[in-house]
Amino acid sequence: MSILNKKYIKTNITNNKDRPVTYRWTHGATDNDLGDGLLVYSIIQYMRAKVCVCLGSGGGFIPRIMTKARQDLHEAGIFEGDNDMSWGDIGVTFVVDASNNVGGKVDWLNKDSYFRKTFCPRIINDTTEKAYYNFFVKEDIEIDYLHIDAGHSYKDVKQDFNLYSRLLSKKGIVSIHDTDKSYSKDYIVTKDIKDQDNFQEFTDGPSKFIVDLKKDTKWNVFNLFNNGILKSKPSSTGLTIVQHA
Repeated sequence: MSILNKKYIKTNITNNKDRPVTYRWTHGATDNDLGDGLLVYSIIQYMRAKVCVCLGSGGGFIPRIMTKARQDLHEAGIFEGDNDMSWGDIGVTFVVDASNNVGGKVDWLNKDSYFRKTFCPRIINDTTEKAYYNFFVKEDIEIDYLHIDAGHSYKDVKQDFNLYSRLLSKKGIVSIHDTDKSYSKDYIVTKDIKDQDNFQEFTDGPSKFIVDLKKDTKWNVFNLFNNGILKSKPSSTGLTIVQHA
């Protein structure tokens, strides 16, 4: 079914059937609107990205988009072969999350969760650093699309980028979430995030890292911020796209 079909969006992407996907609001998504998820979908489609990696997951909003984009490429005849979502001819979506409640809680730990049963991601239940060395390097994984949304301190974001960007394919694209420094002031965030001692660092880390990354001539960096365009409507907490210069 089309990614633009409102019933499909509400049932499968922004909700777990009848329960909202956690942290979808950070993407500007609502029941019937994908927010910045549509950008992620379009990039994967355009770049023909087979191997997608999501660092940090929350409710699995972005991994759902990744898998749907790959499925649709198969249905369009772009990706040929079997339609095995977990590791077939249409590629794979890896989700790396330590499930340690740092930066937010995941809601898919149960193997029978709607997210895992419907979208069949490859779950790596570990820190991003350990997953990098113990899995991605050992398995010689080459990444076509990387989404960074794990630890939100400057140190964490920088480490995740510096490690996983080494594994990018020639066409590889990176998106970094929560890079709009204004969102900590303008957005309503959930109580479990506000109660963290490192809340300010959580909101500042990605945006500060992007400022420094723009100084590195090896990378093209483009911010996509829609905060304040429609003040009464949901908007994303910031998405930054990065590619080799």
